Amino acid sequence: MRPRIRVIYNATAGREAFRAKLPEVLRILEESGLEASCHATKGTNDAREAAMIAAQDGFAYVVACGGDGTVNEVVNGLAVCDVRPTLGIIPTGTTNDLARALGLPLQIEEAAKLIASRRAMPLDLGRIRVHDREGHDVPERFFINIAACGRLTEITYDVTSRMKTMLGQVAYYIKGIELLPRVRPIDLRIESSSYVYDGQAMLCLITNSRSVAGFEKIAPNASVNDGKFDVLIVKPTNLGDMIRLVSSCMRGEHVFDERVVYLQSERITIFSKEEVDVNIDGEYGGELPAEIDVLASHLDVIA
Repeated sequence: MRPRIRVIYNATAGREAFRAKLPEVLRILEESGLEASCHATKGTNDAREAAMIAAQDGFAYVVACGGDGTVNEVVNGLAVCDVRPTLGIIPTGTTNDLARALGLPLQIEEAAKLIASRRAMPLDLGRIRVHDREGHDVPERFFINIAACGRLTEITYDVTSRMKTMLGQVAYYIKGIELLPRVRPIDLRIESSSYVYDGQAMLCLITNSRSVAGFEKIAPNASVNDGKFDVLIVKPTNLGDMIRLVSSCMRGEHVFDERVVYLQSERITIFSKEEVDVNIDGEYGGELPAEIDVLASHLDVIA
């Protein structure tokens, strides 16, 4: 009996390029000895449910085709299962941060060929507990790449699907330039196993990989399977210095700046007296306070 693989795809991600190439993707997988089938998502959390059902039905592999949001939903479906299929990723979104961090091909056919090889590696996940805007507990969620708070993270909420389709990743940079002059610091208390930060910050970023928002060196020491988060805290700074800091991010030199705190930890807790949103893999995920920990090697991913 051939191993079964379920392809879960978001037909609207990546300028709708994937749907036209789906037959070729299925052909590549079938010719490698896999029994392939597919599921087109119909709305929010559908990818999560489809991944969970595939795991419960005994599929050996589940492939997430779409942007970081689709991959996050699939991971949240797999993470809660006792027996977890190996994850594959065909990146067709705007930034594709996890795919970049793993060195995956960004071309659809090449990504499918890699999945057909079935070469897998362990992948850490982040687990986060937050509150909703009424202060009630939100069920725990999982993330593959980032959890963040600070006004800069609101950029991702303001970029429309139309902007992403027309401009791709440039849409985020345009919105960032528009937002930067209005960004103000927030009061945060950030506790790790070895460090406490208590004061104002422009941004707090907890990441599982080196690549965030298209910046591929934002956490230069990060690894997706070292059992640790990389944590960046940006202290209050003026507009000019912030622009220079963004520029240094492209070279990975920002971690040496006195306005940046850079550390590693298996567990992070964040508090604030203000109402502060938490961004989880590029989407709104709830409000502070947040408790975040690593689930080491919780999934296998083809890479």
